[in-house]
Amino acid sequence: MMNGKSILITGGSGSFGRKYVETILARFKPARLIVYSRDELKQFEMQQTFNDDCMRYFIGDVRDLARLKLAMRGVDFVIHAAALKQVPAAEYNPIECIKTNINGAENVITASIEMGVQKVVALSTDKAANPINLYGATKLASDKLFVAANNMAGRGGAKFAVARYGNVVGSRGSVVPFYRKLIEQGATSLPVTHEDMTRFWITLQQGVDFVLDSFERMQGGELFVPKIPSIRIVDLVKSILPGGAYHVIGIRPGEKLHEVMCPHDDSHLTLEFENHFVIKPSIRFHREEIDYVTNAIGETGKQVPFGFEYSSDKNPVLLTPEEIGSMS
Repeated sequence: MMNGKSILITGGSGSFGRKYVETILARFKPARLIVYSRDELKQFEMQQTFNDDCMRYFIGDVRDLARLKLAMRGVDFVIHAAALKQVPAAEYNPIECIKTNINGAENVITASIEMGVQKVVALSTDKAANPINLYGATKLASDKLFVAANNMAGRGGAKFAVARYGNVVGSRGSVVPFYRKLIEQGATSLPVTHEDMTRFWITLQQGVDFVLDSFERMQGGELFVPKIPSIRIVDLVKSILPGGAYHVIGIRPGEKLHEVMCPHDDSHLTLEFENHFVIKPSIRFHREEIDYVTNAIGETGKQVPFGFEYSSDKNPVLLTPEEIGSMS
């Protein structure tokens, strides 16, 4: 569905954006593939690798509505990946996080509607479900904005959906590169915030593939959640450090012991498909009635039991240290 289309990705010079661009160029022939981000150095570095005729590079911030509108002229599909994502940094710089993650989301929605974009998928995070930190709270607000945007767009307008998943293996700022750097510096023990901590685990490629699948499946208003494995942080240490020695440093500001992607409070809205879940919108859209049980490509889901919760500690798929090592 990406052949011949004009595609824009906000935050396109980040870890997800680079893998997304690489994947699109390998599998499709888009008319234009636009990287929209505020980091000129990363864009310059990307241009040395991704310089196909369809590539366009826009310096711009999602806080800048006028610049977004210019970048979205003639665009068919938008992937919204731009965000401030570091939990401790958001706790200490809350207004900056709000400006990018909430006000920026509003700008992406407004620009998409006004410039005639067909489909938008916004990236979310497990931290947006029952958030206890500011980053998660801003991403929950962003998720709600993108779902409600389907009413703003009206009949025949842009369709908006959200893709939510967990920690990305090896992405910029994730724990794996941090651990490896410590090991290179001679560390014989790695810091762990809590021995019982668990996390959802997904590779960059799996995240990109899930977003591409969401474009195919979406009808507008869905929150897509992939079925992915969980890890124990102490098992991650065992997978990359011989002997698996660690020391406990305590939970950081705003950090959870376990993560949730489908909260039990949303169980009445949650549908289970073969390899993913869909959380239906809690609001009614005026432009059309949508049967989310069957998606746009004919896959059929079923209602989960009342009180169901998809969390990293109760996930039936828990990776062993050896399996973590093969993914990392």
